[in-house]
Amino acid sequence: MFGGKLKSSGRVFVKICGITNDADARAAIDAGADALGFNLVRRSPRYIDIDSAAVWIDKLPREILKVAVLVDPDWEDACRANQLPFIDALQLHGNESPQFCRRLSEAGVHFAKALPVNHSQSLGSVPDFFTNTLLLDSGSAAGFGGSGKVFPWKFAWQFVQKHRELNVILAGGLNAKNVAEAVITVRPRGVDVTSGVEASPGRKDHSLIRAFIEAARRAKR
Repeated sequence: MFGGKLKSSGRVFVKICGITNDADARAAIDAGADALGFNLVRRSPRYIDIDSAAVWIDKLPREILKVAVLVDPDWEDACRANQLPFIDALQLHGNESPQFCRRLSEAGVHFAKALPVNHSQSLGSVPDFFTNTLLLDSGSAAGFGGSGKVFPWKFAWQFVQKHRELNVILAGGLNAKNVAEAVITVRPRGVDVTSGVEASPGRKDHSLIRAFIEAARRAKR
C-alpha cells in the first residue's frame, strides 16, 4: 500500500504528519496532501487517542493514505493499529529490529521504517527491514522525529543513489522555505513534514501546509 501509493504518480509524494484533528486533516487534503500521519506515541505532544479520533478519521477520503506512527510497539500494539479499518499503513519510528519487521511483512502488514541520520555513517550499512519504503529523519541523542532539525542532505542523496529500488521519503526539519531545495538535492520519492507546518505542537498552520505542498510540487527532481 505505501509503496504502491508512492509509485502511482510521477509527482512528489507529500505526507503531513502529526495530525490531531479533523480541521487540520481536511486542510491538508484540500492543499493536495497524499497521506496523513497520526501519532500513537503517548509521550508525544502530537499524540491522539485513536479510538476517540476514529469518528472523524473514518470519514476522510478513502484515496488519502492514513498512516499510524508507532515507536517500538510490541507485536500486539502493531497488529491492533494495523487492524483499524481506517488505517492503511504503519510507520515504525523507533528501534524496531529487522526480525520484528520481517514478522510484520510476513503477516501482510504495510509499513515504512524510519531511520535516524546523525552523521556520514548513519546510512552506511542499513539492514533489510523487509519493506520497500524507508523514511530518513534527523537523529539525536534524545531520539528522532518532529525535531525540526535538518540533517546534511548529501547523506540522503548518496543513499537514494545507492538504493534506487527503494521508496525513500525525506523528513527532518523540512518547511516551505527549504523543501524545494531538498527535493532537487536528494531526489526522494516523497517528503514528510510535522513541525514545519505547525502553529504549535499538534496544531497546524493551514497557510504553511499550502505553501509547503506548493513548493514541494514545483520542485523538479
